[in-house]
Amino acid sequence: MPKPFDLTLYLVTDPRLVAARGPGTSGLLATVEAAVRGGATMVQLRDPDAHGRALVEQARALKALLAPLGIPLIVNDRVDVAVAADADGVHLGQDDMTPADARAVLGPHRILGLSVGNPAEYASSDLAGVDYLGVGPVKATGTKADAGGAIGAAGVAAIRALTPLPLVGIGGLGTGDVADVIRAGADGVAVVSAICAASDPEHAARALKAAVITAR
Repeated sequence: MPKPFDLTLYLVTDPRLVAARGPGTSGLLATVEAAVRGGATMVQLRDPDAHGRALVEQARALKALLAPLGIPLIVNDRVDVAVAADADGVHLGQDDMTPADARAVLGPHRILGLSVGNPAEYASSDLAGVDYLGVGPVKATGTKADAGGAIGAAGVAAIRALTPLPLVGIGGLGTGDVADVIRAGADGVAVVSAICAASDPEHAARALKAAVITAR
């Protein structure tokens, strides 16, 4: 069984946006620390431009920050980095390593997430060992160049009807979008810009989490 996790407010980091708060890992850590104070319940390290060594260093720094707080650290795509940094799990896209292969490397106790964009993609996905789904993009997003077309809250509901797995809506979401996503069946929301680009990430996280709790 994987470690327990809470999808209520899932922060996905963006290297360009967090860099505004400091060089190197300082901007990343400052953003994540503020988001956690505001109520973020999971954190995903996503930096598609970082090489392996730099990514491991970032992951280890985040792990040191988050582990004492009991907040899981997930690494985007890179199973090897997650294992090297002793992260709590990995989030895979449709073109990454298969979940079954990732699970074989990760072992039984790490968290494994998978991105799903629509019911057809869900139907063709290998769900072996998957613990939760990231569903979207709910709205058009500029933070992920290869994201598919926006599926709206109706798209979240369509996937919710197909699976008992926990799922989180992602893609262009702000506080005003939260209620529709939760009412469509999502267990939480995942955000990038809504926290990373906010002038006050702690306040932004607090508002988002309150919106999730109210919608439930």
